[in-house]
Amino acid sequence: MEAHLKVNPGHGFGLMLDGALRPRGWGKPRAWRVYVALKLNLPRRGKRRLPERIREPLDIPTTANHTWSADFMSDALWSGRRFRTFNVNDDFNRESMKIEIDTSLPSVRVIRALDELVEVRGAPKRLRLDNGPEFISAALKQWAKRHDVDLVHIQPGKPTQNAYIERFNRTFRTEVLDRFVFTTLGEVRRMTEDWRHRYNHHRPHRSLGGLPPIHYAMANSPSTSTFE
Repeated sequence: MEAHLKVNPGHGFGLMLDGALRPRGWGKPRAWRVYVALKLNLPRRGKRRLPERIREPLDIPTTANHTWSADFMSDALWSGRRFRTFNVNDDFNRESMKIEIDTSLPSVRVIRALDELVEVRGAPKRLRLDNGPEFISAALKQWAKRHDVDLVHIQPGKPTQNAYIERFNRTFRTEVLDRFVFTTLGEVRRMTEDWRHRYNHHRPHRSLGGLPPIHYAMANSPSTSTFE
């Protein structure tokens, strides 16, 4: 038994029994007693329980910088190397404020991207998110407390509760990620920023009365100094 585990350290009791002991005539009770006596039964790691999420109405803010929505997407370069995007929008005018792109976007990068936005736009009152590990991290909670931002987490498995960013993600995938073949991250970033500018300044948005996000914000906000 010990020799089998040294060769296959990732095998648990079930695989060890079927692969090495049962063919030798060992029964399950005998095998389990020896397995426990050798202290090979490691405790199972409990799953982290999410706090209860309350469904909130998806209202349209009446002013800019009230509610931001954020989400992740993933894709791959031509080489097969995976990359992720961190998308942040303003729900008021559906403006794409930032799309951070890299092969890895841990909570530290997420916070850095948000800090860059806060430096230019100021902090929002609310930030709507799903329950991904980066979004429920202690670091993001500390960031939110520091900037007095209310983190609004949607209910697990309910992406429609973050419908504004989900709709944006579909457009971004259709018009950029699925349309071009990328060989480097630099290409992804360059094409994304070009598209993001067109999306904000020139692409009509039906829910905004046919106006692009920036034009809508200029027509419906008392101050336009914070818009691109």
